[in-house]
Amino acid sequence: MAWDFETDPEYARELDWAEEFVREEVEPLDFVIEHAWDVRDPVRAKLIPPLQDRVRERKLWACHLGPELGGPGYGQVKLALLNEVLGRTHSGPIVFGCHAPDSGNAEILAHYGTDDLKKTYLEPLIENRIVSCFSMTEPQGGSDPTGFTTRARLDGDEWVIDGEKWFSSHARFASFLIVMAVTDPDAPSHRRMSAFVVPAATPGINIVRNVGVSGHDEHEGTHAYIRYEGVRVPADHLLGERGAGFAVAQTRLGGGRIHHAMRTVGLVRRAFEMMCERAVSRTTKGEVLGRKQLVQEMIADSWIQMEQFRLLVLRTAWRIDRYNDYNKVRADIAAVKAAMPKVLMDVASRALQVHGSLGISTEMPFGRWVLESFHMGLADGPTEIHKVNLARQLLRGVAPAPGLFPTGHLPSLATHARARYAVELELADSE
Repeated sequence: MAWDFETDPEYARELDWAEEFVREEVEPLDFVIEHAWDVRDPVRAKLIPPLQDRVRERKLWACHLGPELGGPGYGQVKLALLNEVLGRTHSGPIVFGCHAPDSGNAEILAHYGTDDLKKTYLEPLIENRIVSCFSMTEPQGGSDPTGFTTRARLDGDEWVIDGEKWFSSHARFASFLIVMAVTDPDAPSHRRMSAFVVPAATPGINIVRNVGVSGHDEHEGTHAYIRYEGVRVPADHLLGERGAGFAVAQTRLGGGRIHHAMRTVGLVRRAFEMMCERAVSRTTKGEVLGRKQLVQEMIADSWIQMEQFRLLVLRTAWRIDRYNDYNKVRADIAAVKAAMPKVLMDVASRALQVHGSLGISTEMPFGRWVLESFHMGLADGPTEIHKVNLARQLLRGVAPAPGLFPTGHLPSLATHARARYAVELELADSE
């Protein structure tokens, strides 16, 4: 039986370099760059590419990609440990070339794109010369994609797309969008939709407005409400088979959720470090906060919660590497996704409380992080759905009790035990 919690020394050195690099070089970018995904921003264009070159020299660029796409082919455990480091900062994933939604969209293009689509979009996407958008959610559809109404109909050698999409992140920066649309409305629910590559300059793509996220977007929002009106794309811009949109979408989700979870671990650790620093710095009633038992409880509860979640994520990453089959770890991934918002909310809230009035002010990041926990509880499906899916997975194969009482019924177990050891009990009574 092999069970190891150690990181191999060579990769541990890379993680140490990445952590120092992120703290010293990347974290300051978040104060001077409005949005790291905006490749047209001149400040971003001046500051980020030189850091990306240093990451490439270190061979840590786009580590989520396999060797066939120019990446090192790291497994999920190594990727998780690296993403924990990157989670401290907004710009980290961009600097290391593993940012969403582009990382997932690159996987889709690699699996389903034609040679022309790969040359036009995949190569510059991997190099971060462009960014992309995944346009799936709809205003009325919410978390139920079977209720989507955006249509794509085949007209000669073109697909024509009509409908509305909501919360299409980074659409205003994107060179292309991957759009999910109903192509076969009378088919079974999970065979109704298809996925398309839609160039951002295509006529008929109308951004109704860019929606901001509370606590994050101080200027124009980055989550687009889009109306597609007679948008025409070539027939070969279909990704995968007609009606296979759900399968295409799933290509980007499993590993991406693990990466996101470990970035959350990094963010939670940052909040925890700030809470601990405050506890040993601030004095009240003649002693530092860290001597107060309720503050000690906050720190202890936060560390336990953070480490439990971190181990759950790493074990899930290990299982993905072990089985190389996301279906075998669906329950684990659902558990990670369901646990993630609460860990961030709890630790960020405690850090805010320990900082007092300063903590609730805009001069500290805790309020933004608390609101981000709600964002996490909705993105990639709401927490409630992941809990339902987890419960269903756990109940599969569980046999009902064979009789009137549960198998753990104590009187029944006692009767069975006495019958099993009747001879021994009788001998013991006669002695």
